[in-house]
Amino acid sequence: MEYTRSREESPYRGMRVLVMGLGLHGGGVESARYLIRGGAEVTVTDLRDEKILAPSLEKLGDAGAVRYVLGRHRMEDFERADMVLKNPGVPPDSPFLRAARRIETDISLFLAASPARLTAVTGSKGKSSTASAIQWVLRECRNQGLLPGKSYFGGNITRSPLTFLESLGPQDDVVLELSSWQLGDLRGRIRSGRALLKPRCAVITSIMADHLNRYGTMENYVADKRIIYQGQDHGDATIAADDDWGRSFLGETPGRPLIYGENPLPAGVAGGWLSGPEGPGYALLPFGDRPVPGGDRIEVVPSRLLLPGRHQKKNLLAAALALLDLGLPPDLIRAALGTFPGIEHRLEFFYEKGGIRFYNDTAATIPEAAAAAVAAFESGLVLVTGGTDKDLDFTPLARAAVRVKALVLLAGSGSDKLRALFEAGGIPYRGPFDSVDAAVKAALEAASAGDTVVLSPGCASFGMFKNEFDRGQQWKEAVIRLAASQSPA
Repeated sequence: MEYTRSREESPYRGMRVLVMGLGLHGGGVESARYLIRGGAEVTVTDLRDEKILAPSLEKLGDAGAVRYVLGRHRMEDFERADMVLKNPGVPPDSPFLRAARRIETDISLFLAASPARLTAVTGSKGKSSTASAIQWVLRECRNQGLLPGKSYFGGNITRSPLTFLESLGPQDDVVLELSSWQLGDLRGRIRSGRALLKPRCAVITSIMADHLNRYGTMENYVADKRIIYQGQDHGDATIAADDDWGRSFLGETPGRPLIYGENPLPAGVAGGWLSGPEGPGYALLPFGDRPVPGGDRIEVVPSRLLLPGRHQKKNLLAAALALLDLGLPPDLIRAALGTFPGIEHRLEFFYEKGGIRFYNDTAATIPEAAAAAVAAFESGLVLVTGGTDKDLDFTPLARAAVRVKALVLLAGSGSDKLRALFEAGGIPYRGPFDSVDAAVKAALEAASAGDTVVLSPGCASFGMFKNEFDRGQQWKEAVIRLAASQSPA
């Protein structure tokens, strides 16, 4: 049964709400729509102007009466508002926020009202794939009639959970992908005497250096990641990797710890591991007090997957542990993960021409993620990489680059650091190029039948693109257009 909140029941009826940061990822648009439906008086403010925000403004055009203050913020708007709803990209120390009476985000509004069972996923890399895989299996389970209700997916993956909040019931599942910024905005938030964020399962994927231009230190960055499990209790589960960061999470979570990694687990330790370079993923059971027929070790990730790369198999192992703890049958988990196709912008295969396969890995915005993309392919790899620096160490990418057939650089401050490392190591490269078309042409010149061309930047997208998704879309469009126009060899 669907639950729909009426306009009269909305706690925002008649409230003056300022949406700070309309953005281009959809969160600001859906927040404004939700509040308008609830009867709020909505003002949208953004430092970007009408031209840049045109796609979002068009989407919001039919939502109802909205007042816009674009190209600037005005202190009087923040002082007048009953509530400020901030975009996660807005730093919490903004002087405008100090004038706000109440600060919320789309995630906090959602968590305050959602009746559904929640699985939350964070990490530096792999969180989108892991969260998407969990949703994939939950949906398959419902397609087979094994669970009541519906399953929904939102959060950092560009879909605000406010788009489906009004349809949720207690029999539904929600999977939220949460960034460190989104988690940081939930620090100290309480709902009915407990933490606002209390996921039934919290999954933490690989932790790597990221966003240090905002956080300054890894400790500050990881402190926001820790928020994902701090509201849990022993009825909940936390899943983390078998590494230094993961063990620190599992050592302090109030939830039940489940570990995943490369090595078989000793008796009495709940979690999972990957068997050999090409082997399946196993889980060590039981979880909690639930015995599983067939013994204490069970295969939950098949050997053969549609996704390339061992790092992707490890992400699916983390997803499998969460699904197993939620009570899904192991055989269904294994079968469904074997059909999981991956998601857009994460090692996404999208085109083949002349025996050359093309991938879009634009969501690889840190050097370690681009290095993992290199490791996912055996040989004949043409890597398109580089972009804007986030005060990161590019050594892991430079080390991986010795394995590639050819390197093509996009222009940016990160590429300047990469060039120095490549030149010091005697690694040839092409570019940097300040247009996608030029980079694609260089990649096509370097590739031949049997090769793989991958965009995996290891950098932010600022400067040349609106965001990493715009970068990926431009890449795919340019590849299809330019490769299709090439004459057969």
